[in-house]
Amino acid sequence: MTSRPFSPPDLDAKFASYPDDAGKALRTIREWIFDLAATDPAIGQITEAFKWGEPAWLTPSGSGTTIRADWKSKTPGQIAIYVNCQTDLIDRIRSHFDGILQCDGNRAVILPLDRPLPEEPVKTVLVWALTYHLDRRKPTRKR
Repeated sequence: MTSRPFSPPDLDAKFASYPDDAGKALRTIREWIFDLAATDPAIGQITEAFKWGEPAWLTPSGSGTTIRADWKSKTPGQIAIYVNCQTDLIDRIRSHFDGILQCDGNRAVILPLDRPLPEEPVKTVLVWALTYHLDRRKPTRKR
């Protein structure tokens, strides 16, 4: 996996603060976001930021909704991917990935750290978020 420089640079410190298993999983998700965006010109460049103290990825093109991902010490055996609770993304995820991905409320996908990341389902979720505003009125896109 290629290591991209963090922007803003203090994101590097945030990722370095995670336990090894959480940091590795979150770095993988980060790389998938950049790789998926690079394959779809409608998404365009990705901007990294902090939102609510968590790493976040935005689509300045307006193609998608913000994606956040984080590890919390109060739930050390998992990481979470967060999407805007005003979207239908979690409903889509529940409908398409029941039994594969666990959702929390209307904003989070929970990923246990005691097993490999389910790559294809997670990448599909990331594409849905990165293209949310493009796809709202179309049938669900699959990777």
